[in-house]
Amino acid sequence: MNSIIKGKAHKYGDNINTDLINPPQYLEKSLEVLAQHAMEGVDEHFAAKVAPGDILVAGANFGPGSSRETAPIALKMAGVGAIVAKFFARIFYRNAINIGLPVLECAEADRIADGDALEVDLGTGTITNVTKGESYTAAPLSAPVMDILSAGGLIPFLEKKYGVDIDKKDLA
Repeated sequence: MNSIIKGKAHKYGDNINTDLINPPQYLEKSLEVLAQHAMEGVDEHFAAKVAPGDILVAGANFGPGSSRETAPIALKMAGVGAIVAKFFARIFYRNAINIGLPVLECAEADRIADGDALEVDLGTGTITNVTKGESYTAAPLSAPVMDILSAGGLIPFLEKKYGVDIDKKDLA
């Protein structure tokens, strides 16, 4: 994984829960269908306007609610390259890392506007707002988290580290 992610900001507010990210009526559908309906509870056009690598920006408490991994999976499959928020619900944060979706906590996330061009440096935690000519500081991701993200998520990381093939059916 490249430690620099460049994309357009898609800005949302506080308390975006997993039912808004991944509406429950699609949970029995394929992951591709989930991706087509990502963020539908907040923005019915999100999946159509997000481009690969774009950056979802949110306020405080992004991802509370269900512990299901389908919420970050839907965002990743829709094309989101990273998420920047003031802070995340802990289970969402961990699930995002586990599926290989970078998440950064940044107290200055509300300075970013919808449509701003951003560059996120995962290694340093620097978020550059190209549109405004500003930089913000997020906590840099630790080396172990970067290793998991670079592998594409926790399962690929463990498979590589231990030289095993983990049957995902056994995890259900």
